[in-house]
Amino acid sequence: MAALEQRIFDMVQDERRSINPKAKPLALDSELMGVARRRSADMARNNYIAHSSPQGVTSASLVMDEDKDFQGLLGENLAVENFVPQSGVDVDAFAKEFVQTWLASPAHKENLSFAAYDRSAVGATVGGDTIFVVQLFATDLGLPPPEPKKPAPGTAKGPDATPAQPVPTLQSGAR
Repeated sequence: MAALEQRIFDMVQDERRSINPKAKPLALDSELMGVARRRSADMARNNYIAHSSPQGVTSASLVMDEDKDFQGLLGENLAVENFVPQSGVDVDAFAKEFVQTWLASPAHKENLSFAAYDRSAVGATVGGDTIFVVQLFATDLGLPPPEPKKPAPGTAKGPDATPAQPVPTLQSGAR
């Protein structure tokens, strides 16, 4: 499915430029690709299409699991298309169908043409006679990386000091 993923990525890149000439070019992001592929595989395995899995897992929660320091915006477009397994997958025809479906939906079109997004990835998985596709878009909006946490005053006693114990934090997304 890598050829289909790349073709969808390339077509979305072209459409973005024609819809919004001020849109930043998209860089293919390996972290997002892993998440998009996991999401499309989960949808194929469990036969659903939704922004949240039956267990409550979202692309955002997976990105946060991968990169606790992620700060920015994350967009997601989903699509499914039936096909005849004996006929195989015509990469160009299916890529065009997926992209045209998104362009026909105002919300999906807005997502793929949002000017600030600068990273993207596509995941595609076959499940029976259906192709499940997830495209993720992200930007950090120019936010600096979070500052490293400094130990509380009086807790560090030189280079051999034991680090302070981590404080539990809340994450978005139900598990």
